[in-house]
Amino acid sequence: MLGRYDRSVDETKSHALAADEIALFPLSNVVLFPRVHCPLHVFEPRYRQMTADALAGARRIGMVTVRPEHEAEMAGDPPLFAIGCAGAIEQADRRPDGRYDVVLLGTQRFRIVEEIPRSGERLYRVARVELLGERFDESREGIALQGLRADAIELLVQLLRMVAPDAAHQLDPRRFSGIDDTTFVSALCQMLELPPAEKQGLLEADGPMARCEHLVALLQFRIAELGGGLPGPSGVVH
Repeated sequence: MLGRYDRSVDETKSHALAADEIALFPLSNVVLFPRVHCPLHVFEPRYRQMTADALAGARRIGMVTVRPEHEAEMAGDPPLFAIGCAGAIEQADRRPDGRYDVVLLGTQRFRIVEEIPRSGERLYRVARVELLGERFDESREGIALQGLRADAIELLVQLLRMVAPDAAHQLDPRRFSGIDDTTFVSALCQMLELPPAEKQGLLEADGPMARCEHLVALLQFRIAELGGGLPGPSGVVH
């Protein structure tokens, strides 16, 4: 629910972070990927403070996913997956009651090394992190990734025909032609409605090639599921 604006919370005093530190924004249902935009509505006082601090500093927030078995602990400090994605605040609108509407652009994955205990008036979590690269040898893997990309598009269309025929009819694969392979993989990972743990697995994949292989396998699994070949829930496209 929306949190009522509390003027006792000092959102104007910035809490400076070191270069290897990042403010953590834990969510149970959002996984941010590199090169992809993500709109967020920020309403809790601790995250309003975090947003104000980020805007006064490096305009960077670390998106991390809460472990599914600890979703009931969201009001506190639930355990997190170790790998998240840094997001640059590209747009931020502050409402009169103190809430924010922001748009993040995923920039780089990171691994949490250690959390830094709260100090002073800081309400939100901060961690020391190790930035992670995206392993991709274009000369060796470029052609293979293009093939996987074509497979992913074909599987997406097939899946849409099963769950949303009208959307499948409207989808023109040519809309993806102007997007580079790495961005395409990240965008498709983010647009798929999958359980958070499965999206987290995609984020943790070591580079766009491994991520696309994982994504193709998930799409194949979902299609087999809907076709009656496999039991149990997975994801859909939205």
